[in-house]
Amino acid sequence: MKILELLSQLVAFETVNDPAKGIKPSKDCPEFIMDELSSWGIESELIERDGYYAVYGEIGAGEPRLLFMAHFDVVPVNPEEWDTDPFRLTVKGDRAYGRGSADDKGNVASIMLALKELLSDELNGKILFAFTGDEEIGGRMAMHIAEKLSEEGKLPEYMINADGIGMKPIIRRRKGFGVTVSVPEEKLRIRGRMEEKTFRISTPVVETRHAAYFLPGVDTHPMIAASHFLRNSGALAVFLEGRFLKGNVVPGEVTLRYVEPGEGGEVEADLGLTRLLKAIVPLVRAPIKPEKYSDYGVSITPNLYSLEDGKHVLRIDVRAMSKSGEEIERVMREVAEFNLPGAELTVRTNEKAGYLFTHPEEEMVKMMLEVLEDFGETVEAVEGPGAADSRFFTPYGVKAIDFGPKGGNIHGPNEYVEINSLRKMPLLYREVALRLLRG
Repeated sequence: MKILELLSQLVAFETVNDPAKGIKPSKDCPEFIMDELSSWGIESELIERDGYYAVYGEIGAGEPRLLFMAHFDVVPVNPEEWDTDPFRLTVKGDRAYGRGSADDKGNVASIMLALKELLSDELNGKILFAFTGDEEIGGRMAMHIAEKLSEEGKLPEYMINADGIGMKPIIRRRKGFGVTVSVPEEKLRIRGRMEEKTFRISTPVVETRHAAYFLPGVDTHPMIAASHFLRNSGALAVFLEGRFLKGNVVPGEVTLRYVEPGEGGEVEADLGLTRLLKAIVPLVRAPIKPEKYSDYGVSITPNLYSLEDGKHVLRIDVRAMSKSGEEIERVMREVAEFNLPGAELTVRTNEKAGYLFTHPEEEMVKMMLEVLEDFGETVEAVEGPGAADSRFFTPYGVKAIDFGPKGGNIHGPNEYVEINSLRKMPLLYREVALRLLRG
């Protein structure tokens, strides 16, 4: 089977993860993966936890040496923002468009085909593989697999987490944290003129909606822009709506209905919403000190807003090279107490997860770079902006890198993978595996 054919079949499964709407991937896609592998002589098992699925298997014999991992779940879409059907792989030139083509079904297809070839190779040790269905909402399935392998004494020496972009080995990645701030509605009758203003995302250099890729000073975040407007206009917020998708996806636009105090009729404004929105600017500039250095520093993006049971709720995505959320909670709470007295604030994190921080001189990294050079790619090891499931294995001492084909528009409309890059991936993964197992 050719890789574009396999990727086309994978993209057709709408494996969207959207907990806010109660949407999770069915077991159709993982069952397809299992059936396809089985037809090639590779047996695997279906793991289920809390309604989420993963496919796990092993090939070879002896000690576990290498784990391949990728995820088949994807983030939600706004179909009207796409030029093509997001769940139908569409080829245009050297690009194949579709939700998950780059993140991360291109990698799923690549590993599957690499395993098919490795099955007939003489392996010095076991190769483990796992395809998970909840990476986009925290990766608890990967955490479960890491714990299971640890308990069974089967943790591998190496891990290639096929969840990267650009055909560059990613050796560092920050951890993600979720901060929720909520304040009650506080209605106020005021005389003035009702207005409406729409703020839209702008990413002039890297077209993406992934929160970890957002770069202040270059990109424009609609929620931050709305906050800046309120802080400088004297207006009071009345209502806010937007294209909110997910905690780590920057909304494409938000529309603010507001009142300019002064002449006009009597209207109802909301002081609670006004204060919450005005607090966004200081919240995203909170001076959080991470545990380790990162090229990307600390990213703070406000990507979800909702009105729930009389409370305005803002969910903020925080990325930092930190394992614990204590410093994040301390600083965010300090900012909130100054700007939003009485607000409720919680920090959500998984204490079992770490961050990816592999030394560039590690043998695994050097070997990957050698293989890439053999495939005509001259690159260097880099830091990736987003978090990934490798963070559940690094605390156990597993040597890990994240990797993936060239592509773009991750988490955004018109996501694509570069076909020439994708075609190299199964061969590249096979060659890296063989060299690692030879030591």
